Amino acid sequence: MLKTMSWQQARNALLQAAGTAGSETVALEQCGGRVLAADLTAREDVPPFDRSAYDGYALIAADTRNAGRDNPVTLKVIETLPAGKVPETPVRSGQAVRLMTGAPVPEGADTVINYERTEFTDDTVTLFEPLKSGANIVRRGEDILAGTVLAGSGSIIDPGLAGSLAAQGITSVPVYRKPVIGLISTGSEIVESGSPVTAGKIRNSSRHALTALLVQEGCTVSWLGHAADDTDAITALIRTGLSSCDAVILTGGVSAGDWDLTPAAMLQAGAELLVNGIAMKPGMACVCGRAEEKLIFGLSGNPASAFTTMCVCILPAIRRLCGRSQPLPVSLQAELAEDFNKPSRSDRFLRGRISFAGNRVLFHPSSGQGNAVLSGVIGCDAFVMIPAGSGPVRAGEILPGFML
Repeated sequence: MLKTMSWQQARNALLQAAGTAGSETVALEQCGGRVLAADLTAREDVPPFDRSAYDGYALIAADTRNAGRDNPVTLKVIETLPAGKVPETPVRSGQAVRLMTGAPVPEGADTVINYERTEFTDDTVTLFEPLKSGANIVRRGEDILAGTVLAGSGSIIDPGLAGSLAAQGITSVPVYRKPVIGLISTGSEIVESGSPVTAGKIRNSSRHALTALLVQEGCTVSWLGHAADDTDAITALIRTGLSSCDAVILTGGVSAGDWDLTPAAMLQAGAELLVNGIAMKPGMACVCGRAEEKLIFGLSGNPASAFTTMCVCILPAIRRLCGRSQPLPVSLQAELAEDFNKPSRSDRFLRGRISFAGNRVLFHPSSGQGNAVLSGVIGCDAFVMIPAGSGPVRAGEILPGFML
């Protein structure tokens, strides 16, 4: 029988057991938020030529060496260049080219001045200040140099990367497949959200809270169904999940009561148990295993406990399954914004919100921290941890935590 683990041991065990869900190729238009499945290297310089940063004039800086209000310099305009047109002739001393933002800087010119700083006619431009060579020119490769690694495998494709891929002429992208997570609810007291609640029953809130969390993490969720407190019924749903999904999550039936049948059902489905109890609060009741090289996560039937265990111990494994190279959450140190008056025999995780006051990071605990208080998760963007053995914690104390 497995002993109760620390949350760090449980998280590491599950993370080490997680693989990836395989890869596929998607169109560039569909890649936003997906996880890159290969290193991508720039094939071209961006921009591919020196280009003007302004609507203005390209000229030779040396022609303006002695320019001033009392000594204006007038140059002959030899060409007009809109963006997309190639210069026809090089610029020589005494000449300038009128050009638009993004137009190529013609050969011979080494600086650009914007319209607002000149006086001009159709054929001439007059300048009243000396210019520096290289001013207002976006150089070839200033954005991206050919050979630069744009992003590594496991990176999330954000707007900057999507745009940079487009600038390289890339129209399809290798990404990790979105893992399919099978979701099972257990418990004879559960009814679905659209059903009337009769005596002794409760609506299935965990199903939808976990679905929202998993979709947010880049997964596809498959609802496998609800099983009453019956080992064979739970086992059948687990086996369905193993045959059709990349991982399976169950809620309910993971404590030590007579009707807590999830561990037995997991074993009956052929699972090797990796975690059986975690020394944390909330979320201590948890059993996780692996069968057919797929992870099975059994969570508490209390919605807030299930959410906490997911965020603290299981999401890193889910993120690894998604292909992410950085599966661990962003850690932080935050100042508790108000007293928390309960003692903590185990490591205790508080859910809440982060705010900033100058250089201070403040953590505001949700008003409801109970195991079944799912409304306390609304708007939650961070957790902090109170170490085991702590008494009441006062406002102002600095606690470790992580962002969601």
